[in-house]
Amino acid sequence: MKISKAMMGGIMSLALAVAGVASPAIAVPLVLTFEGLQDFESVNEFYNGGTGSLGSGPGTNFGIQFSNAIALIDSDAGGTGNFGGEPSPSTAITFLGVSQTTMNVAAGFDTGFSFYYTSIVVPGVVRVWSGLDGTGSLLAELDLPVTPNSGAPDPTGQFSPFLPFGVAFDGIAHSVDFAGSANQIGFDNITLGSERPIGPDQAVPLPGSLLLLGAGLAGAGLLIRLRTATSN
Repeated sequence: MKISKAMMGGIMSLALAVAGVASPAIAVPLVLTFEGLQDFESVNEFYNGGTGSLGSGPGTNFGIQFSNAIALIDSDAGGTGNFGGEPSPSTAITFLGVSQTTMNVAAGFDTGFSFYYTSIVVPGVVRVWSGLDGTGSLLAELDLPVTPNSGAPDPTGQFSPFLPFGVAFDGIAHSVDFAGSANQIGFDNITLGSERPIGPDQAVPLPGSLLLLGAGLAGAGLLIRLRTATSN
């Protein structure tokens, strides 16, 4: 009688559980740049060995799945993204029609979590969870202040620049939710396993510094959106 690879994997997992040995987390640090996705394409299974909603991919199979995350390409590169200064041109993610997106990491990851973000009108929040789909224990919570809209280094994108943010945590995380106002916040270079995001500037600013840079913008009553309307 032959044992299939799937059966063998199940037996090994059971043996580890019985022995009290935790399964290893995903190899880190790992950075997700979202390059290769099309403008206005749902990320979906792109980092789970599958494709985005428009068929882009398959991307690398990291066992990572996104719900409600939409890829936007900078308008300078022919897309509809009203942003600039992204750390890995020219694609970032946001969410539309919902208040958050969730990233599931089947194998889990540890040590830290970080990213670049832009949110020039309203603040946001990111939560790191021990379970899938935003369940289990809350391992970390990051309140994201409003960012400046100075236009530097890209004056054609109002949501510019992107700023780095991150956190260290204990335990194994299996999901992260990114929350804020739809079409008002963007993320790029999401980095698993490090409190400093991988990009051109790996220094994580102090929250107080961000608040000073973005002072007055949240209450300005601006109606500015990360994705510009198309002519179609």
